Amino acid sequence: MKGFGFLSFGHYRNGSSVGAREMIRDAADIGVGADELGVNGAYFRVHHFATQQASPIPLLSAIAAKTRYIEVGTGVIDMRYENPLYLAEEAAALDFIADGRIALGISRGSPEPADRGWESFGYNGSADPRGADIARDKFDLFLRAIDGEPIAPAASGGAPLRVEPHAPGLRERIWWGSASSDTAEWTGRQGLNLMSSTLVFSDTARPLHEVQTEQIERYRAAYAAAGHTRPPRVSVSRSIFPVVSAQDAQLFAVLGAREGHDGFGMIDGQTATFGKTYVGEPDQLIEALRADTAVTAADTLMLTIPSQLGVDANLRILESFARHVAPELGWKPNTAGPVVGYPAA
Repeated sequence: MKGFGFLSFGHYRNGSSVGAREMIRDAADIGVGADELGVNGAYFRVHHFATQQASPIPLLSAIAAKTRYIEVGTGVIDMRYENPLYLAEEAAALDFIADGRIALGISRGSPEPADRGWESFGYNGSADPRGADIARDKFDLFLRAIDGEPIAPAASGGAPLRVEPHAPGLRERIWWGSASSDTAEWTGRQGLNLMSSTLVFSDTARPLHEVQTEQIERYRAAYAAAGHTRPPRVSVSRSIFPVVSAQDAQLFAVLGAREGHDGFGMIDGQTATFGKTYVGEPDQLIEALRADTAVTAADTLMLTIPSQLGVDANLRILESFARHVAPELGWKPNTAGPVVGYPAA
């Protein structure tokens, strides 16, 4: 494991002590504190029409401006809801603010509370009930824009214009959130980084790490076969809670008993696997994570954190993992910017 970061779903409750304002400010403070701990990344889930993080670019910009080393990113932006050219402008501006310390995870998106909510945002024309067709079309335009391809005709009749600002090399910091081996292969052919989803699809109910390991292998093979030479990056996410005190044991005991195994269900007519929660003393976690083949195959591990617990509790989780678990998995504190992946096998 070369790097680890936290993945926040940004939950809040309207009218409670942790409302939208508190959630966003807490998220920024957790990002700053994580940077001081040497944690490699601060990543945020994006959902619409829900009491969760919905507009990540302002938050990521705030964290990037207040930190020196930590990578800021998303896991993931739902492309169905995005204007691809405006997102290209925002991504380039964020890249400059962060001095390249970004990892923007993008995908079709997961089920949302709203029925075809992207249409309420003004994006119509999808023939797919899941909106996958417009997501891919818009993502293709986004990639063309960040690559600097001329997009719009000039009013003066001169050469076509590209989107500005333009951040060279931005494509290298774009990830695709994949929930299946087929999309993992597609991601490899595109030369993008791979962000394996918090839930995955397969033909049969198999442990999460087995399905993700297959994804990673097929991704790296497709990446190499397509002739890409830049070292690719791969991330997986896990819920991990180190128990290093009596307070931890009391706080996390319920999670370990309730969610200590993978879950299975049906989503969109496919078998879906949901990852289990790891709760235990450091030695137990080290042994379990070494046996997790997807964690050992990836270069970046994202720890999903209970953002509702506030800044101090979440930084304590990150510090416990950084101090007692991560070094035994090969991690070293981040002092030089984002981690670099390794070549495809």
